[in-house]
This record gives sequence, structure tokens and C-alpha cells, in this order.
Amino acid sequence: MELIDDLRAALGERAVSARALDLHARARDASHYLLIPEVTATAEDAAAVGRALAVATAHRRPVTFRAGGTSLSGQASGTGILLDTRQGFRRVEVLDDGARVRVQPGATVRTVNAHLARFGRALGPDPASEAACTVGGVIANNSSGMAAGTRFNSYHTLESLVIVLASGTVVDTAHPESLARLREDEPRLVSVLESLRDRVRNDPSTVAEIRARFSMKNTMGYEVEALCDFDDPVEILEHLLVGSEGTLGFVAEAVFTTVPVQPHAATGLLVLDSVETAAAALPALVATGAAALELMDATSLRVARRDPDAPAVIHGFEIDRHAAILIEYRADDETVLSDLLATGGAVLDALPSVVPTVLTSDGSARAALWKVRKGLYATVAGARPAGTTALLEDVVVPVENLADACRDLAALLEAHGYVDPVIFGHAKDGNLHFMVTENTESPAAVARLAAFTEDLVDLVLSHGGNLKAEHGTGRAMAPFVERQYSPGVVNVMREIKQALDPSGVLNPGVVLTDDSKAHLRDLKPVDTVDAEVDRCVECGYCEPVCPSRDLTITPRQRIAVRRARTRAVVEGDHALVAELDEQYQYDGIDTCAADGMCATACPVKIDTGDLVKRLRQEGRGRLDKTVWRTTAEHWGATTRTAGALLDVAGRVPERLVTAPNSVARRALGADTVPLWSSDLPTGGTTRTRAAGGEGVGGPVAGIFLPSCQGAMFAPAGSRTGGVQEAVAHLCTAAGAGLLVPDGLDSLCCGTPWSSKGYDEGHRVMTEKVLSAVGAARDEARRLTGRDVPVVLDATSCTEGVAKVMEDALRAGDPRATDVVDAVAFVAEHVLPVLDIDDDRRVASITLHPTCSSVKGGLDTDLRTVASAIAREVHVPVDWGCCGFAGDRGMLHPELTASATAAEAAEVARIGSAEHASCNRACEIAMSRATGRTYRHVLEVAADVVIGEVPSGAPHVTS
Repeated sequence: MELIDDLRAALGERAVSARALDLHARARDASHYLLIPEVTATAEDAAAVGRALAVATAHRRPVTFRAGGTSLSGQASGTGILLDTRQGFRRVEVLDDGARVRVQPGATVRTVNAHLARFGRALGPDPASEAACTVGGVIANNSSGMAAGTRFNSYHTLESLVIVLASGTVVDTAHPESLARLREDEPRLVSVLESLRDRVRNDPSTVAEIRARFSMKNTMGYEVEALCDFDDPVEILEHLLVGSEGTLGFVAEAVFTTVPVQPHAATGLLVLDSVETAAAALPALVATGAAALELMDATSLRVARRDPDAPAVIHGFEIDRHAAILIEYRADDETVLSDLLATGGAVLDALPSVVPTVLTSDGSARAALWKVRKGLYATVAGARPAGTTALLEDVVVPVENLADACRDLAALLEAHGYVDPVIFGHAKDGNLHFMVTENTESPAAVARLAAFTEDLVDLVLSHGGNLKAEHGTGRAMAPFVERQYSPGVVNVMREIKQALDPSGVLNPGVVLTDDSKAHLRDLKPVDTVDAEVDRCVECGYCEPVCPSRDLTITPRQRIAVRRARTRAVVEGDHALVAELDEQYQYDGIDTCAADGMCATACPVKIDTGDLVKRLRQEGRGRLDKTVWRTTAEHWGATTRTAGALLDVAGRVPERLVTAPNSVARRALGADTVPLWSSDLPTGGTTRTRAAGGEGVGGPVAGIFLPSCQGAMFAPAGSRTGGVQEAVAHLCTAAGAGLLVPDGLDSLCCGTPWSSKGYDEGHRVMTEKVLSAVGAARDEARRLTGRDVPVVLDATSCTEGVAKVMEDALRAGDPRATDVVDAVAFVAEHVLPVLDIDDDRRVASITLHPTCSSVKGGLDTDLRTVASAIAREVHVPVDWGCCGFAGDRGMLHPELTASATAAEAAEVARIGSAEHASCNRACEIAMSRATGRTYRHVLEVAADVVIGEVPSGAPHVTS
């Protein structure tokens, strides 16, 4: 306990945890290794990292830095202190109109590039995991990616670093006195670096060896080319930190030079009969000036076909031993691109392609092709046999040797009995990735892996290659550093490690090791736990979009804890099971928004919310289920009561509400009784009494099902009286008629029941909606002779009713009907027939897309409407799900506060005249988070289009 006490004294009580849930949730990364830490901690700044390292040194405990956890070679796991360096290190500052960028290690590559996008710039490294991997990992692994090669990797685009050394010394390499300060603070380190620099340079054979190794992608060992490239010990130090995988120090901040984003591009897929044929074609394709050449083998293509959104070209042939190369050309202008395409086209025409190769500049088509490639590892790994672990290797050979290496690699995999291995990679650079699956708990399987790895090392080195190209040495290849380098170079690396980490606390066993079997130890078992999530490969792509990521745990971590619990059950560790169950209730279940955003980022489409909903359902008692079934049966009365209670709460003194509310939450539970606060709106208007509640006159274009959110919550100060009335007035202005189903006040999308796990109540409401909408659809057919869609005015309700209709269609229910959100309906049917006075447009508007609008593909329509009514439209780079999730933001307001913190800060900096979303609950959440008034974008539109609106409700005429 002394270690934990000292860490708490150094970092603060809340920054340190030894809870079983935190240890097991944070232990897992994307690699095939699993080491459980002794304690987890969070550092908020460089000084805190220094204090943590001082504690680690005093207690002689290893420290592993963890940010995105997307690394694949075991470098982000450790047994001592696991130090989270993501939450406190996310600042991004664009410099010199995007020519440079200052960034902290917790920011993802995608976030940094989003900040740079308006300047037409991007980071040089472009790893496929850019949505989830952080800058800290990109630097620590010297990541490159699909087009960066060696020219634009971290090493070559780095300008300066702020480094925390193991001693606690903070080095800002950009400071003009940095060398003088380093000599004063770390004289021995400077002496060692100068000595190693001179020793290496004075040995031509060593220089030649280093230059040859780093002429290709190379992340084996340390970046000793720094000793050849730089004279200044500070510059040597900063470049040694690149690719050091957390073993030499911590990077607290970096400044990069950026690269221009070439605005003109064309992408296509070349399909050939085998990997060998594809590899043989590469030298000619490289010579055409292609920016990217991405290889995918037959297994990759088979798995890619499982995605219903896979590009048509992948489906155009019978897969045997085929392989494909994703080709992209990029240019600054159309003329240059045309020239590249002419050159490339001539080469492509001469190749024996299986299907025609079409190079397209269409943005959506290009994005579809890149989606296949970027999600390939996780998608393929997700298709692995149950109970096995995916092991991904990453090697490089000279491009001219790639065809022979591919042939020999395929033969080697077959010789060792690996069935359906997957080969893909950055072929332009001779960089191959390949994946096999193993039962890591089988001694025979581990023995096979050991023999295969030995043969693989011989194969790669015999072709003049490097054993790791861009995924880092990690634990997977640390025992083989001495096979790739001469003893002299290895000794240089060991002296670097000793100079920078004399106590050996920084990620020991990674990069360098004395254990020849280290790559076979601590292999990750994968237990079969829940059908909803068993395909998870723990890649971490879900984490940046999860609203609870900074409050409790993420989807990956929810799954990890379930796996740890299953393992504890099998091993009879009942105490661990009990502790995990107790801690999981709040962290894993109560604070999950179940918003489905994780599925939008997951390459294998896992929605962890489905698991959480099932767990909630299993935890419901008979009384709870009866109560919620009754609310479904009497929903009109329920919404009227809720609205009335909010009205009363808004009129009486605050203490008369907060005191009994607090008592009720303590007695019945925080996950049962919402927390009332004075910023909640008063009650809304019953739907049938509001404008549009009886329909809208004109030729019928839709069946209007307004959200019951408007009945519960009053609108936020719109002259149009809320989104229901705004839709009615906009449709009236455009002459688009709407029918309203009978029994409107008793209808709901069903989400309150499905999200909480009340299946019986959800079935009751589903039947009510299908019956009411089915009858309205029949009436619309009678009036128009055709089917019209159901129109909803809140995106979460649109998603809920769409799911009802999808399930009904699947079941063959004739009442199933098309569903459209009001934003899309207005964009298609209303805006084109309206003449909007430019003088009435608002100066600027900041949008908050919702999780449902993102999943429903509504964001283009949202921007279309906003652009029609505002001169400037902003969507914060730090946008994310608000976490309000129906009533979850009232049950657990800390979830919304955490989820919206970054976006709220950016909203304040933007300072728009109007703020809008497309779902009432989300508008309440964002108003609370920002102090700005958020309204539905259609309310703003109605104000702009119509101005002062007439009183009274438009109604339908037949």
C-alpha cells in the first residue's frame, strides 16, 4: 500500500486507483499481450508525470504510459504503474496558418487533422488507426501509415518536444537555452550522447549499417540514426524519443511541421489473381507516382464482402487466391492529376486485372474504398474463430524483393499449418502486415508460434528487410533486436537505455530484453463471454466517441471487464467476481449512454449498448417491469404528469423541490429517480393541443409523429413554440400536408423502454405505434394513392421508430412504413420551394449533431438546413455525444458534464449568434453545458423563414 499512498500524495486521491475494475479495464490494449498493472493513475500535466516517475523510482516499480491503447506489439501494457496520459493531454494549437501544429500526446490523429483541415494541412503520419490512435503513440512508435513512407513519418516531421525524463527533468527542446539547461541538469546524459555520437560516426561500417536499416521503414530498437543525423545532443535526444515506446522518457508536447492536403485525388481497386502477381506489379505502379498502394489478400477481400456497405468492385468476381491493390493518386490541381492518371492508366491497362480498374474522384466512392482498408485489421480479427487471439506482424523488405518475400511468407505460413492467414499492407513501401490466430492457452499452439517466429526472422532478414516497420518493437520482437543489428549497434542501444533510464523503471521488457522467450509470455487469452461483443479485438476505435470515456469506462473496457469476470469465474476467484460485479454496476451499466456511437466507430459494428441494455433487463425486478409496462399502456397520462410536475417544480421555491428529490434518489436509487435542477425547462404542451397536433393542410406528403419530448419539456424561447409547431409552420409555408395518427398523445418511439431494458413495455408501445401509423398510412393511400413516410421531429425518436419499422419489415408485418427525420424532410420538401430573404438569415449558427443524426446519416441535411438560414455554420471539432440519452443525463448529470466539457469550451470560443441541434433532450444538455440557448434547427429555420407566426394550429384538410 505504500506505493499507492505515495502516488496519491503525488497526484491526488482521485487520480490513483487500485480497484479491480480499473486494473482489468485498463490492462487491455490492441495487442495480443495482457499484463495486469498493480495500480492505475492519471497525470494531468508534465509536472505530475515527473512526480509519478519519482514515486516509481523510489519504489522500483515499472511505469507504462497509456494513451490510445491501439499499439499492436505489447508496448502499452505493464505490471507496475499504468499511467493514463490521455485525459490531461489533449490540447491542440494550430500555428502559422497550419504550417505547424503544437499538440499534446492524448489528442487523436483525427482530431489534430480536423483542426488543420480548414488550412488545407495535415499531420505527415497517417496510420490506419487515425480515428483512435493518439499523437503520443504515433511518436512513441514512429508511426507512418499508408502514404507517409519514411519521408513524412514522426521522425522526419518533428520540430520540437517537451520531454519528461525518468529523473523528472523536463526538457523543452525548442527553448533557445535548451542545451545549456540540459548540460546543467543532466551532465552525464549529455556526455553519453556526445560520446555515442562520436563513436558511431567514427565507424563507417556502423554508419553504413544504420543508414541501410533506416532507408526503409524501421521501428526495431531505437532510432539510432539520430546519432548520424544531428550534432546537438538536444536534437539527438528528441529524435531518440521518437520510436522509443515509452522506454526513454515521456513526450508531454510536440510541435510538428505539417504537410499539404492535396485536394485532387482519384482512387481505385486493382484486382489480380494472386498476392504474388500483385507484388510483382508493384515496381511499375510505384514508378507511376501513386501516393498510396495498399495490398489486400483473398482473405481480406472475403471478410470485406461481409460489410453490406462494401464497394461493388469487391463483389464483382469469385474469390480464389485473388489479391487487390488499393491505388490512390493525389495532386494539387486537376491538370497534374490528369497527367498522373494517364501514366497510371497505361500501366494498369497492361496488367492482367480480374475486373476493370476504375479510378474515381467521387468522394463517397473513395471513402468507401478507404473504409475497407482502414478497418481491415480489426474486421479480419473480428472474424477469427471463437476463443482465439489475433496476432498481427509487421515487416518490411525492399520493394524489389516484395514478390519473392510474399511467396516465401505464404509458403512459411502453410508449412506451419496456419489456415487462412491474412496478408495486407503498405505495398508501396514494401511493408507487409499479416495476421494469424492462435489459442494462446494451448502449449502446442505456443510452440508453433515460437517455431514460426524463428523462421519468420530468418525469412525477413534474408530478403534484406526489417523485422518491424511501423508497429514498434514492443514485446513481440524485443528478443530479436540482436538478430537484426550487429553487436556494436545493439550495445549503443543498451547504453542509450542505461543513460536515460538508469533505474530501469520505464516500460521494462519493451524494445530491449534479455529474455529470449519474452515474446511468448503474457499472451492474451480471449474468453467467450457475450454474444453481442465476442468479436471485439480490443482495438480501441470505439473509445474516442464514447461519452463516458473520461468519467468511468469505455466500450472496449466494458468488454474487457466482462472477459476478466468470466476468467475469474472459471478460476474460482469468487472475491474478484464479487468486486467486479459491484464496481461494474455504476461504471459499466449506469453510466453507459447506450447511444450506439461505438458501433459507428467499430470496424465489426459492435454496439456495446446492446450488451448493456440486456444487462439492465436482467437486473430488472417484476415490479419494475410491471410499472414500465403500465407507463407504456398509459403514456399520454405519463407525459402529462411529467410536464405538470416540471411546471410545479419551476414555480415553487427551489428548496421545496431539491430536498424531497434528494431523499427520493437516496431511497430509490440514482438510476431510478432523475435529479431535478433549476436549469430544466418547465413542462411542455400536449401534442394534440400544439400547432400541427391535428395535421397540416395541403397535399399529404407525410405522416407526422411529433416527439413526446415536446410534451414533457417546454421549448427554449422560440416564437414558433417548439419544433412541432416549427415543422407545422414550415410545411404550411411550403404547401406540404401532414397527417397525424389517431391517439397521438399516447404514442412514443419506444426508446425509453429499449434503452432501460424493459422489453415488455417496449413491445406494448411498438404495437401501439404500428397500429396507429398503419391506420394513418391507409388514410394517406386513400387520399394520395401512394405511400408516404412517417416524419419525426427528434432524431432519437426517428431512430427508435425506424428500428420498430425495420423489425416489423423483417417479421413480414404489412404495417411497416418508411421513416424520415423532419430535418431531412424539410431539406427535401420545404427548402426548395421557399424563397428565404437573405436579410433574415442569422449571422452564425453552431450545430450540435446528435448521435442519432450521425448514425442516421442526417448530418448533410442538418448542414443544408443550417446553411440556408445562417451565413456561417460551425460544427465543433470536439463534438461528441452529449450523454443525455433520454433521461440518463438527469439520472447521472455527471455523465453529460464529462461528455460535453471539450465541446462546451470550443462553443464558447466560437461565439455564434445561434446554437442548434435536432433533439430536445440534447438541446437541454447542451444548454446546460454551455450556458447558451440551444434550440432545434427547425425552430431557428421557422423564425428565419416565417418570422412572427400566426396563432392557432394548422390542421389537415382532405
